[in-house]
Amino acid sequence: MLLDLVQNTVDGLAVGAAYGLLALGFTLIFGVMRRLNIAFGPSIMIGIFAGAWLHAEWSVGMVPVFLAVLAGAVITAAYVERISFAAIRGDAALASMASSFAIWMQLEEAVARVFPGRTYGFPTFDGMPMIEIGPVLLRPEYLVMLVTAAALVAALQWGLAHTRFGLELRTLADRPEAARVSGVNVARVAFLTFLLAAAIGGIAGFLIAAADGQITPKIGLWATIKGLIAMVIGGLGSLRGALIGGLVLGVVEANAQWFLGAAGREMTTYALLFLALVLLPAGLAGRTEAGARAEAERRL
Repeated sequence: MLLDLVQNTVDGLAVGAAYGLLALGFTLIFGVMRRLNIAFGPSIMIGIFAGAWLHAEWSVGMVPVFLAVLAGAVITAAYVERISFAAIRGDAALASMASSFAIWMQLEEAVARVFPGRTYGFPTFDGMPMIEIGPVLLRPEYLVMLVTAAALVAALQWGLAHTRFGLELRTLADRPEAARVSGVNVARVAFLTFLLAAAIGGIAGFLIAAADGQITPKIGLWATIKGLIAMVIGGLGSLRGALIGGLVLGVVEANAQWFLGAAGREMTTYALLFLALVLLPAGLAGRTEAGARAEAERRL
C-alpha cells in the first residue's frame, strides 16, 4: 500500500502541475481585472481541437500541433476579451462573467457541430521510455508536465519582477487607481494579460491532451472546473497559490482514484473544495500573502 501511495503521489504531482497552469491562467485574469473569465476553459478547448484537426487532416508532428493549440487558444481568448470584458465597464464584474458564460455556450456548441463525435484522438509523445526511480515509475509525458510547469512559473515570476510589462501588471493588480494616474495603459495591459493567460492555458491543455491521447467536447468544462478549484484551494489572485493548489488537487485526485474509484475521486475533489472554502477561504497561499501585505502597509 505504501508503494501505491508513493506512486500515486508522483503521478498526482505531475498532473497537478498541469492543473496549476490552468489555475495560473484564471489567477492572472482575476488578479489583474478582478473579474472571472468563465470561457477560459472553452478557449483552451478550441485550441486543442484545432491541433487535433490539424493532426488528423495532415498527419503533422507534435510541434505544428502545439503551435495550432497555442494559436487557437490565444485567438479565441482575444475574441472573448473583446466581447465580454473590453466592451463592458470595469465595475460590472457580474455582467462580464455572465457574458463569458454565454460565450462558453457558443464555443461549446460550435465544437459540437463541427466535431459531432464523442471522442477524438490526439497525438502523444511516442518513443519516450518509462522512467524508473527505484520501484517508482514516471511516465515521460508526466515529466514533461513537471518540467514545463516549473519553467513557466519561473519565467513568469522573473517577467513580473524584471520587465516593464510585469511592473505595469503588478501595479494594476495592487493599485488600479495608482496605475491609471501613473500613465499605465490599462486596456493594453488587460488585453495582454488575457493573451498571456490563454497561452499558459493552451500549453497546459496541450500537455494534458497529449498525456491522455484523446479529447472530447467536454474538455472545456473539465479545464474550467479543475482550474477554478485549484485556484480556490491555492488562494485567489496568488500565482504561487495557483501552483500549490494544482499540486494538492492532483495528489488528492490520484490517490482518491486509486483507493476509492472514479466516483470517489469526484466526491473527494468537491469535499476538498468545500473544506478549502470553509477552513481556508483565503487559500493555502492567500492568507500568508495577505498578511505580508498588511504588515508592509503597517510599516509604511
